[in-house]
Amino acid sequence: MAKSSSPGAIERGFLACGRELQEGREVVVRSPWDQSVVGTVREASHGAVMEAVGSLERSLAATRKLSAHERKRILLAVAEKIAAQKEELARLIVAEAGKPLKAARVEVERAVLTYTTAAEEAVRMTGEVLPLDLLKGNEGRWGMVRRFPAGPVFAITPFNFPLNLVAHKLAPAVAVGCPVLLKPAPQTPLSALRLGDFLLEAGWPAEALAVMLLSNEDAEFLLEQEERLKVLSFTGSAKVGWKLKQKAAKKRVLLELGGNAAMVVHGDWGDVEGVAKKAVLAGTSYAGQSCISVQRVYVERAVFDDFVAQAVKQAGRLVLGDPANEETDVGPVIRESDAERIESWVDEARAGGVTVLAGGSREGCVVEPTLLTGTRRGMKVLDEEVFAPVLAIEPYDDFNAVLDEVNHSPYGLQAGLFTRDVGRIFRAYETLDVGGLIVGDTPTWRIDPMPYGGVKDSGLGREGVRYAMDEMTEPKLLVMAV
Repeated sequence: MAKSSSPGAIERGFLACGRELQEGREVVVRSPWDQSVVGTVREASHGAVMEAVGSLERSLAATRKLSAHERKRILLAVAEKIAAQKEELARLIVAEAGKPLKAARVEVERAVLTYTTAAEEAVRMTGEVLPLDLLKGNEGRWGMVRRFPAGPVFAITPFNFPLNLVAHKLAPAVAVGCPVLLKPAPQTPLSALRLGDFLLEAGWPAEALAVMLLSNEDAEFLLEQEERLKVLSFTGSAKVGWKLKQKAAKKRVLLELGGNAAMVVHGDWGDVEGVAKKAVLAGTSYAGQSCISVQRVYVERAVFDDFVAQAVKQAGRLVLGDPANEETDVGPVIRESDAERIESWVDEARAGGVTVLAGGSREGCVVEPTLLTGTRRGMKVLDEEVFAPVLAIEPYDDFNAVLDEVNHSPYGLQAGLFTRDVGRIFRAYETLDVGGLIVGDTPTWRIDPMPYGGVKDSGLGREGVRYAMDEMTEPKLLVMAV
């Protein structure tokens, strides 16, 4: 494989409450494309972690007193810094995550929106006044409810959106005045460190932020025994997320986990070519490494053959290869072990009688966009989260039955629906066990201010800036008898 153009190798310590510490186990960050060294960071020692937790706890007295105006100013300053370094940040994402450049640029734009939205919400989070003179003898009583920062947040982020998913932890926490200990993915820590730099440069108190790689043992210790951290906000796999929740004891827990996103295409929509193109792009963008990547596509039988033909045509147009190239659509998955797993799942499906309509092979970490049909329950490519550019396309005859088929999944994050019938739309809205139903687009569509999260194995609580702010605060009641 040709070497991609990327930033020179970066050597960074972790941010620990205003200091950049250099001790700890060395972690080498490598490009998923060509395995070149992107940077070197350090895993924090247990002592450094505990020192940081103490600093975060002490800083709460100051962060909770920051005015809404000051929090807004800090967040807008971070948004401006991200926008000013858009291309540099995009190429850093390409280098450490293997995300195609055009997708990395979109991620940077989304991070700007995330911080800008948080700045606006910081001054919009209001309380309410309650009449309490509802029974005789309570005349003159009234109540006021305000939200206060719950305390230091322990945030854990994945590799697939190393800038914007970090922003979805840091920005809401700053907006409500919560100190943060952020554990980024070890594959992609450099983007997180840059966001930490931006926050400190913007004026967020240094003692109120730590961006650290932690050992799994230290992470579990913090969840099980460290009561000074009040909130766990985790984005990652369902297996890990639910395990962490069991260990989180008395903490508030926000989980944004995996998915197995389905979309339903009814024949009344028309524009089969356009919908097929959307489905393939939504299932293969960033090599399918998103929890809302399209994985299952159910198409009404009357238009199924046409849809399949158009989907195969679209898959054949995609450009594979070096993520730093402007034209690349599908780059590598994050690790070769993941590519091997994906290949084995496809081979297993093929051996089980599934027809491979397109793709089905890999070269190194690059998995071909793969379209399958003839899948059935019990196959990993249909039941599990494949996290790859692999789509199962199946026909259906009955709309109610296909809704049941969509629900036959342990996951319930988002679903997509293409129909022009309002009755079907509301039937799907009421029936589908998902956190969000997207009509007229794929389940992969997301805008950052919206509530985002799922049910069943897909998580607990909601992200999306304002909704994460609610998760990181506690309502407090004041009753007045005058």
